[in-house]
Order: sequence, then C-alpha cells, then structure tokens
Amino acid sequence: MFEDITKVLLITDMDGTFLPNSKIPSERNLKAVNELMRRGGRFSIATGRSLQASQLYFESVSVNCPIIMCNGGMVYDIVNQRQIYDVYLPESAKVLVKRVITDIPLAGCEVLPIDAVYVPNMTEMERAHCDICQVEPVICSVDEIPPDWYKVLFAREPEKLGEIVEYVEKVKDAYKDIDFVISAPMYYEMLPKGISKGSALNELKRACGMEDYTVIAVGDYNNDIEMLETADIGFCPSNAVRDVKAAADIVLDVSCEQDAIAKVVEYIFDKVHI
Repeated sequence: MFEDITKVLLITDMDGTFLPNSKIPSERNLKAVNELMRRGGRFSIATGRSLQASQLYFESVSVNCPIIMCNGGMVYDIVNQRQIYDVYLPESAKVLVKRVITDIPLAGCEVLPIDAVYVPNMTEMERAHCDICQVEPVICSVDEIPPDWYKVLFAREPEKLGEIVEYVEKVKDAYKDIDFVISAPMYYEMLPKGISKGSALNELKRACGMEDYTVIAVGDYNNDIEMLETADIGFCPSNAVRDVKAAADIVLDVSCEQDAIAKVVEYIFDKVHI
C-alpha cells in the first residue's frame, strides 16, 4: 500500500481538522504537508467551504492536486482556476429553502452558486458564519439567486439546530433528490442526492488518473464520514465527533489544536518505503 510515496494522496478537511479554532494553519502542519509534497506525495483539501471562502488560503496552503469544495459539489483545479467536476441541487431546493426560512424565521441561510455567497435570510448566526469564512455575502431574495446551486447551508444556535433538522425530517419525503447533513453543531446543509466528499474523492481520482493511489483522508465531522470510508485509510483527530470516530480506521491521540495533520504525515513517512 505504501510502496511508492509518489502514489500516496493525503486529503484533509479544513475546519476542525487542518485548521484550528483560530483558522490559521499551524507552521508544523504546513511544514509537514510541504515535506510530503517535496518527497513526491500528493496533498489536497476537502472542504464544505465555497470557492470564495477557500481562496484566502490558496497562497498560504500549497496543494499539488485539485481540491474538493462545497462538501463534494465541486472539484476545483487551483492551478488552472477551473472546475473539473460539478453537480448541482435540483430546482426543488429553491422551494424547500423558501419553506424553511418562512416557517423558521431564525434559520440563517446561505446559498452557494459559483460566483458568490448569497444570503436570503441573514441572522446573527449566519453573519457569524460569513465572518468566519471572511466573505461579504450578497443579500437578496431566493428568487434573485442565480441558478446552479452547489449547496445550501442553514445556520442556527447549536441548541436550536434541531428545530431545522426536525422540520426537514417531516417534509423531506417530498424532496427525494436532495440529501442533508450536519456539518457542524450549528450548520445543517442541503446537497444534491448522493453527493458527499466521498463521491467527489472518487471523481477527483478518476479525473486525475489516480485510481491506483493510496488515499489517506482526515476529517472530524459528519460531512467527512463518506470520505473517510472511501479512502484506503481514514484518520480523525481526537476532537472528532462520535460517529466520525466510529467510521475512522485510526483515531489520533491529538486534536486539530495539536497539529493532527503533522501526525498523519509522520504516519505516512513511517510506513512508506522512501
């Protein structure tokens, strides 16, 4: 499995895995992945973030492989600045968004097409999310948002997120072409049916001719589970939620605040024949 470092891909979630709470990547993690690439390995990112929210890291975090964004809705080639894989929510997503923000007025909401982050319902929690991602949203009605939505994110206080989840559970049978996932204690997301970081990982491997690579994936939350299961070896930091720990092959004894990715790179170097 580790016979050739040039046939190893490390792909990691960003928030809560590669990025600590400060949202500033640690020097140790950066040095580790740069050394992996220097030795011939491949490194990539898989994030729920939009293109706009990911771009601020493109200069400080080097990758040598396309990245996964929007929780699997897009595979993006940073070097050539183009999408190499896209899948969009169906038109029925617009109807469901209108229902949720009408019936739950405190459900913050953002919609992600390619060009910007659109917010049809700005709340305190949604503003906090925009601030974390360092994006300036376009505030408009649902009908004013351009087509081709990669995903929709609802934001609510963690103790209140269940209101949105329970609401969707009651109506989701009418929206069988949409999947739903909790991506953080305060975020609930709508994705195209069957789309996840795991499905996008398969598309990335296919597009880049990497079907024979050994893939090491790292993640901390529910939206990372399919990616961990798709990879040859799935890791999670100690701060991962219970379901992710159950899905991972290896649970690290360090958290995202303790340079978990550097620990994974050390594991790769220990296993590979250089």
